Amino acid sequence: MYDFRTLRLTLAAQRSHHCVRNGSPAPHRQRAFSVLRDFVPFLNNDSNTKITSMIPALTPTYNRADLAFERGEGAWLYTTDGRRFLDFAAGIATCSVGHGHPHLVETVQQQAAKVMHVSNLFRIPQAEKLAQRLVDNSFADSAFFCNSGAEANEGMVKFARRAQALAGHPERTEIICMDGAFHGRTLAMLSATGNPKYLEGFGTPVPGFLHVPFNDIEAVKAAITPRTAAVMLEPIQGESGIKVASPEYLRALRALCDETGVLLALDEVQCGVGRTGKLFAHEWAGIKPDVLSTAKGLGGGFPIGAVLATEAVAKGMTAGTHGTTFGGNPLACAAANAVLDVLLAPGFLEQVQARAKLLDTQLDKLVKEAPGVFSERRGLGLLIGLRCVPPVGEVQAAAQNAGLLCVTAGDNVLRLVPPLTVTEEDCMEAVSRLRQAIFSNSHNNKTVLEPTP
Repeated sequence: MYDFRTLRLTLAAQRSHHCVRNGSPAPHRQRAFSVLRDFVPFLNNDSNTKITSMIPALTPTYNRADLAFERGEGAWLYTTDGRRFLDFAAGIATCSVGHGHPHLVETVQQQAAKVMHVSNLFRIPQAEKLAQRLVDNSFADSAFFCNSGAEANEGMVKFARRAQALAGHPERTEIICMDGAFHGRTLAMLSATGNPKYLEGFGTPVPGFLHVPFNDIEAVKAAITPRTAAVMLEPIQGESGIKVASPEYLRALRALCDETGVLLALDEVQCGVGRTGKLFAHEWAGIKPDVLSTAKGLGGGFPIGAVLATEAVAKGMTAGTHGTTFGGNPLACAAANAVLDVLLAPGFLEQVQARAKLLDTQLDKLVKEAPGVFSERRGLGLLIGLRCVPPVGEVQAAAQNAGLLCVTAGDNVLRLVPPLTVTEEDCMEAVSRLRQAIFSNSHNNKTVLEPTP
């Protein structure tokens, strides 16, 4: 360990290394240079040498598990050291058709060998095909493609404000959002999310977003003013704990928006693209939004997002009003078309519903067996949450040790979001591994995760 005096010597030596005798540093500098070389091993006598920073080369914005995967197959992932994990995280609800799906892999490989990117200065047949398929299978009349969920949500807000302005209401710019929302990490979407933890250190929140309690129609009514452009919400709040908007609430929102001229904007970044057993989650309530964002599962792991809108909303987005360099490129849209080939095949979404029902039944049994670990099951389709009694991080770690990958969420919830292609055997194995995680080495009919008096 070097003291401050020694370090001062090293810095002085670095500043005056040009002071030499017969081509060598002066004697009183020599030890300082030696110390400096020991302290920073790569340092040489070149004053332009860069001293290595203490920060990793990969910016440490994530708390990563010490697992590195080299390949995947279906709902399974394999680490570089040979371990096998059942993946009920699916890249945070993104690997919709699992890992290594033959059709997706072949499509991406073939498209990559032809052309990956040309920009939106030219027609992109793959994007045109994808847009038409989404329009044919949803409420929308038009689709805009981008690269991520946050971008899709930013675009959705622009679509809504622009539509209001062109309808003669330029003062309508405010967006009513929900407590517990998560809409992304851009500055504007941090404000739409409203979580103080995410806003800390990033300056004054972007104006134009206000928040009301989730699933509370009276709160929305009270918040609407002549300046309101849209009500923006997730039909299922994923990050805050798998909280499902009731069908009655969504229907009441639709009626309220129709009555007031406010647009209904749905964030289906996580709950859309087949995750609930319908192509989009709002379909369970029998409603249609004015504009919708989606991403995650749309590319099956390849980055792509989309804004879907009715003609009344989309017609104002003329040339120059919005854009993206990478969005909707041939490779991304080829991947998304391959995903839709799977999801829109006859019977596939019904299969998702069947897998969800199986998991619901088995997980409900587990909740009853382990009331000291789980207090309830939440969710819809294959967007499942188990509210934990002990800290959710402990439950997640125990599951990982049992070879099951899960994701944490707010409200102390363990999130299970497997690939939509998950098999019955995979579902039963996941429950078995979760049971193993909480009951292995149990004593006195208590699970390993319950506190001992």
